[in-house]
Amino acid sequence: MKSAKGIATIAIMAATMSGGKLAMSVLPNIEPVTILIAVYASVFGFAYVLPASVVFVVLDVLVYGLNTWVISYLIYWPLVALVFATLNVRQRGLVANLVTAVLLTLFFGVLTSLVDVGLFLGAFDNFWQRFGVMYARGIPFFVTHVVSNFAIFLLCYNPLCKALGKVRKVVLD
Repeated sequence: MKSAKGIATIAIMAATMSGGKLAMSVLPNIEPVTILIAVYASVFGFAYVLPASVVFVVLDVLVYGLNTWVISYLIYWPLVALVFATLNVRQRGLVANLVTAVLLTLFFGVLTSLVDVGLFLGAFDNFWQRFGVMYARGIPFFVTHVVSNFAIFLLCYNPLCKALGKVRKVVLD
């Protein structure tokens, strides 16, 4: 992966995640990043998508500034990459892909609420009460996120994996 092709592939992955997120930013919680990381991890593997996801987070900081979401992103995007790279969901079929994507998207809502309430900052006063309020406030966004990722995975996961599988042969061979 230390080749110029490998580095360029990582850069293109990060650029498509950043550009896709920016293009979709007018629609709250409808984003292409989850599907892109899942497809990249399934086709290219964790060694490619992990650095791409970190570059994506850095680019997001440059666009949106620094806030608690950075902690969530640095946990969540590598987790999505790890799950899709190691479970070999591409071979498991459409239902397994959809279930995996939905469960990870549900976890994202919990994770961001935990981080925003202060779990990692040591703010434990009335923690679960504050968590409940924060999570409940985000339910409309979480529902939109889960439904949109379900639809995106249903329509795009297999075709994108197939198309990028052809690209992978050119890049890695």
